[in-house]
Amino acid sequence: MVRLNKYLAQCGVGSRRWADRLIRAGRVKVNGRVIQELGVKIDENKDQVQVDDQVVKPKRHFTYVLLNKPRGVITTVSDERKRKTVLDLIKSSERLFPVGRLDKDTTGFLLLTNDGELAYHLTHPKFKIDKIYWVRLNRPLNNEDRLKLERGVQLEEGKTAPCKIEYVHSKNQTEVKVILQQGWKRQIRRMFASLNYEVVELKRLGMANLTINGLKEGAWRYLNNQEIQQLKKYMGL
Repeated sequence: MVRLNKYLAQCGVGSRRWADRLIRAGRVKVNGRVIQELGVKIDENKDQVQVDDQVVKPKRHFTYVLLNKPRGVITTVSDERKRKTVLDLIKSSERLFPVGRLDKDTTGFLLLTNDGELAYHLTHPKFKIDKIYWVRLNRPLNNEDRLKLERGVQLEEGKTAPCKIEYVHSKNQTEVKVILQQGWKRQIRRMFASLNYEVVELKRLGMANLTINGLKEGAWRYLNNQEIQQLKKYMGL
């Protein structure tokens, strides 16, 4: 027996969190019956599962795409307002979804895949996966405020978890590198805003053991087998 959201993730429909949203929305059926209760378990060898009336089965092979997201593109599968999405930049026949989110004005590292289990392990806070960002501020960050941010500041959701903040240049304290494991909405921008700093430019450099080194803004590529295996090893999969 396996939890329904995990099974859906194995089928490549999205992460476990996205699968939960599909279930709550009444878009998932098991043996022809709509399931809206979270936590339901199924027999993957006997039960038939449908999403939007289409039968889904676990995928044998997954696709992993690394994108250096440009500014002005939104991180979503589709957009009702017809704005450009990250999937508009990817030429792949596979049905992919982004792992986590970058806001419209943030650039840099974004992984897209149809591997829901890997996406779950990369994004769920309990796995404490590092996300690395380069930040340019409207004014120099003094050391006292840097230490406050590292220890955690109070936001709407609560106090942020400890993180690491380093100056990129010893003489230019408007540029910093931030390493954190949380992923609240617009978290870095709000962290600095809580101490009256404005984030002028924000770029994600990497996640887990992957980086966008050598990949131009707006460009994308498939992960090679070695990178995939190293990523899974890093995450204990």
